[in-house]
Amino acid sequence: MMEGAEAFAAQIWEALGGPPRVLDSLDITGTGALPSAFAVTELAGGSIGAAALALAAIAGARGPVRVDRRLAGLWFATSLRPEGWTVPAPWDPVAGDYATRDGWIRLHTNAPHHRAAAERVLGAQADRAGMARAVAGWAKTELEAAILAEGGCAAEMRGLSEWAAHPQGRAVTAEALVACAPASDRTESRWVPRPERPLAGLRVLDLTRVLAGPVATRFLAGFGADVLRIDPPDWNEAALEPEVTLGKSCARLDLRQNPDRATFEALLGRADVLVHGYRPGALDGLGYGEAARRALAPGLVEVCLDAYGWTGPWAGRRGFDSLVQMSCGIAQAGQDWRKAEAPVPLPVQALDHATGYMMAAAILRLLARRLSDGTGGRARLSLARTAALLVAAGPGAPDQPPVAEAADDRASEIEATAWGPARRLLPPATVPGAPMRWTRAARRLGDDAPAWAADRMD
Repeated sequence: MMEGAEAFAAQIWEALGGPPRVLDSLDITGTGALPSAFAVTELAGGSIGAAALALAAIAGARGPVRVDRRLAGLWFATSLRPEGWTVPAPWDPVAGDYATRDGWIRLHTNAPHHRAAAERVLGAQADRAGMARAVAGWAKTELEAAILAEGGCAAEMRGLSEWAAHPQGRAVTAEALVACAPASDRTESRWVPRPERPLAGLRVLDLTRVLAGPVATRFLAGFGADVLRIDPPDWNEAALEPEVTLGKSCARLDLRQNPDRATFEALLGRADVLVHGYRPGALDGLGYGEAARRALAPGLVEVCLDAYGWTGPWAGRRGFDSLVQMSCGIAQAGQDWRKAEAPVPLPVQALDHATGYMMAAAILRLLARRLSDGTGGRARLSLARTAALLVAAGPGAPDQPPVAEAADDRASEIEATAWGPARRLLPPATVPGAPMRWTRAARRLGDDAPAWAADRMD
């Protein structure tokens, strides 16, 4: 019976419809654990392992696929080590957990419009102390509902049993971990894997933002995919861009402007893969519903995600990793485990990262199907369903030493990022004959023209 990281890899691989015998080639080694009430390090190793298995299968690699679970845990935090500069703080000054009169709530205010929504309810606040005073008089359920009604993002803290009994908790648990659907038509693939750089020439149109989708496309870029990330004119992720734009091109388009729509449609028409994290119906509202996407790009492989699942009363609800942890009981379980006075989240944004690697694996499995019979198809995942996977696994292995970084964990070469020199951690996975490496340094959003690499002069 498989345990730990291998068990996570097996569950993910089964959800992807992968042949069980392939699991024999996966070798997950290394010690160390991130401190948590849950098996976070095992989830890291297993999800990266499943993505590496899918890459090895499509590349025709022979030999063991290796994952270093300690490096996997480190990559779930951050892979970048700046030299002489500092990455901006990841959280808005008033984002975080607050005590209400009957429990706890988390406010997610990183995006300016989300902070504005919270402040329409609670009043403008200069710092956490002011926000804490404003929150203290509210009941958590009422405050969550008020902020959501204003278009903001918030989550009251629930326990594991409370979430299990909640209509959305029940709905998510019943969903597939990776819901795959084959395409209704057959279209011969324009792309085929290449020796040593298996995903070279694969065009991936990336419409994702914080954080799972960018992790997925960073993985694909590491094996040669031409990843083109498209953001709207006013979107920035200062704290995350150095981490997740590695290997990609980053452009901006306003899909409400006709010239940019024409550019987008031309890009989509030549894409092999579309990855998006829009809430259900958002692309439809822009005129790019499923039928329109199929018409523009026959045979397109499409993978998407949302926060709280695709069925149930919260389907399509705005959310992020930290909010899902509060809603589904993880933060309260962490508080109980540590005997703390406040919520204790996972030590890393594991729901985002694990879902990202599962998305990458789903893309590769769908590409393999398209290569074999021309059908391709689509898949969808959610952070809440990944949370259910983690919670069901129970606590991690006891008596593991803390995950610690060693001096030789960093690559020897300097990465000339748009912010300054840096080093990356060594890749956490090794696929025989297909080294994981990135040929483009991390860059700012909007640094590139909206064009595929073969068409761009740079």
